[in-house]
Amino acid sequence: MSIALPARPAPGRRLWTPRLVATLALFVVSAAFFCGIVGNALVHQADEQQGVERRGALLGAIEDLRNSGADFYKLDPRRIQAIERTAGLKDLRFENEPVEDEREVQSVLDAHGRIVGWFSWVPNNTMSDALGELRPLAALTAIFLVGFAGLAFWQIRRTVRDLGKSERLAWQLAHEDMLTGLPNHRKMIELIDAMLAKRHHGEVVTLAFLDLDGLKDVNDALGHSIGDDLLRGIAMRLKEKLPGHGVCGRYDGDEFAVAMRAPDMEVAEKGIGALVAELARPYWIDGQAAQVGVTAGLAHVPSDGRNREELMRRADLALREAKRKQRGGVLRFAPAMDVEFDDRRFLERELRRAIEAKSLDVHYQAIVSSDGHRLLGAEALLRWTHPERGAIPPSRFVAVAERCGLMPQLGEFVLRRALTDLKRWPSLYMSVNLSPVQVKAQGLVETVAGLLKEYGVPASRLVLEVTEGVLIDNPDEARARLAGLQGLGVKLALDDFGTGYSSLTYLQRFKFDKLKIDKGFVDPLARDTESQALVQAIVALGRALNMTLLAEGVETEEQRVLLRLAGCNEMQGYLFARPTPREALDKLVEEASAPAPARATA
Repeated sequence: MSIALPARPAPGRRLWTPRLVATLALFVVSAAFFCGIVGNALVHQADEQQGVERRGALLGAIEDLRNSGADFYKLDPRRIQAIERTAGLKDLRFENEPVEDEREVQSVLDAHGRIVGWFSWVPNNTMSDALGELRPLAALTAIFLVGFAGLAFWQIRRTVRDLGKSERLAWQLAHEDMLTGLPNHRKMIELIDAMLAKRHHGEVVTLAFLDLDGLKDVNDALGHSIGDDLLRGIAMRLKEKLPGHGVCGRYDGDEFAVAMRAPDMEVAEKGIGALVAELARPYWIDGQAAQVGVTAGLAHVPSDGRNREELMRRADLALREAKRKQRGGVLRFAPAMDVEFDDRRFLERELRRAIEAKSLDVHYQAIVSSDGHRLLGAEALLRWTHPERGAIPPSRFVAVAERCGLMPQLGEFVLRRALTDLKRWPSLYMSVNLSPVQVKAQGLVETVAGLLKEYGVPASRLVLEVTEGVLIDNPDEARARLAGLQGLGVKLALDDFGTGYSSLTYLQRFKFDKLKIDKGFVDPLARDTESQALVQAIVALGRALNMTLLAEGVETEEQRVLLRLAGCNEMQGYLFARPTPREALDKLVEEASAPAPARATA
């Protein structure tokens, strides 16, 4: 796909490039050098000619004086003075005579004695003759200088042309997306500003961000070249179907932007909706069909913002919400999104402060045997109590931590605290959750091994829980990480089993030591026979794979009995204990160690 260059470079270009300056300097120095050579040759030639003529004139004058019979009056190396009998005195000087001429004059005068007056020699103009003799050299020099001037002019013209090309390319890189030819992020800002400045009273300016769903799948399945062609096709279709008074650009890798002026919001939203539907149609590239979904978030001026900054921020918030709730659709900004965004920023800022101040805490929920009599272990659960907002649920702040990159710090904090407290309870094992971010980290196995060694805890007493989400993005990498952890002696548990889409596949590809039955299967257990059948099937599957079965969310005795009858090994839930601080678990450990009255079992 060809991309048209702008007709003229941007103003303010640098003409005096180093190459151009060097060329001009070389030309000036060379011209001065050759002019110096020619000048020196001319002067030398003229001096020689003057010397020859002066010598001849001097000898001729002396011969005339000799024949005249004048009396010698005064002889000086620089001039000769004599008395002419008839004409009186004359002052005739030889200025700067060569030494050999002076000696010759001296000897002639001494031999003849009589001189009639003073004499001097006035040199003839010999420059024209000298130039005549130097015409060939001057012609060659002129030819050389003309040729060199032509070469310098060609070099200057080439430099200016290359400079223009470079500046046009720099302008293009600064304002256009090289793959699609659309305006880039920077240029779109300029276009949106211009559109807002031209908005008439009663008009709306609408900005929509469009996100492509499934572009990565196209790249993986058909290759990146097809993916690039797909992006070009989307850009071409976007320009063709763009409503009047609209502009579009490529904002990011798989994100485009559309801005338009419209008489009202309804017209603008219909235009964006039609554009999204058009872009979602299949594309034929090299005989292959490629298709992506398109999700859009939009905002309007003046209803959703007063300036470009507010418009862009709120359109982006609408896109994020659309990707979270209704992919493949168009969602307009709502004030609640602004509140949620501000709340997320507040939580992120306060969470960072809590990590630095070490004001987070870890609570523990007991894990018991299926008969409810024996305390087997505990699950470490992160808790955050804000000084103003009070207890903030993990479902709220963990999502914020994952979004802003704080999960590695939180995960290590929980693991350190859990291993520290586990030394207080030598009869228990400790279960700790691993986030997807932690599993993806390169040094996970080394970190866990180092902490086990640092705190002196046997690896067999540590259970690390992962969810199916950990295994989805890169199964091979996840399998290598988990195998490394098991190589340390750590046990692995698959959490929330049955809530995903490929649980059986994961059980086949990954070797887990424990299977946790999700609370969603436990809640309806007492009133729903289908749930009972599902739990029995899960337990049978786990036992067939030599896995320990743990049911979470057990809240009633009836649920406990049914789970025990199904063959579940371990349980946790409010029936036995709520998540509690370390001191409360100390009491549970003491009570579990003390003799207790016999209890009826199912």
